[in-house]
Amino acid sequence: MAIPFYKYQGTGNDFIIIDNRQSIFSKNDTKLIAKMCDRNFGIGADGLILLEEHNTANFTMVYFNSDGKESSMCGNGGRCLVHVAHFLGVIEGEAEFEAIDGMHTATVSDGQIRLKMNDVTEVNVFEKHVFLNTGSPHHVQMVNEIEDLDVKLQGKRLRYGLYGETGANINFVKQVDEETFQVRTYERGVENETLSCGTGVTAVAIAMAELGKSNTTSITLKTPGGDLQVHFDKTNEGYSDIFLEGPAEQVFKGEWL
Repeated sequence: MAIPFYKYQGTGNDFIIIDNRQSIFSKNDTKLIAKMCDRNFGIGADGLILLEEHNTANFTMVYFNSDGKESSMCGNGGRCLVHVAHFLGVIEGEAEFEAIDGMHTATVSDGQIRLKMNDVTEVNVFEKHVFLNTGSPHHVQMVNEIEDLDVKLQGKRLRYGLYGETGANINFVKQVDEETFQVRTYERGVENETLSCGTGVTAVAIAMAELGKSNTTSITLKTPGGDLQVHFDKTNEGYSDIFLEGPAEQVFKGEWL
């Protein structure tokens, strides 16, 4: 049976999205998911997302990395899923949905998606890096030179060397000014650099606030795929009212035969 799909990108982080409200797609077929995400023999994507029914919210988000395995929260993927839900008429201007890390809300306005992330109550600061979880685990490390950095080589070394098989996403950061940071990310499950990572830039923004590199609560993150904004409130308990904001675009739609 042909499987209809939508191809989306959010600041270069690209996804295959399937409307699975009628259970047309098997979540257990990891080989098929990996094949569809393959850039040479498939559609090509950083991940695959299913839009599914929810008992009380607008929909459920199920996310798989390009290796075919179900993974933790994907911020850019969540933003793209909200966009396709709007396109399909599942939502109007606002959304509430459940992902693997819990409930999220979002708004849609002129192609910009503003996604509420979960609160962060624990930020671990080490000598050379910061570690925190923004729906996915993230290592944040500042570097002097970012343009010529071999992100795949250095990211893989840290991903496995520090965090073992389970791994973590590795973010390299260079400060531009108090409100702006450049970010490049190595993503586990993709096992390569991606052009952007939503949970990654969220982690970077919070890490920079925690380190005192920025005193603002609205930070611009410049990724190879484009700019994203992260807004948050800093409290005695950590960080709350965290929003990831940026564009999402439907690139094309088709059928997997």
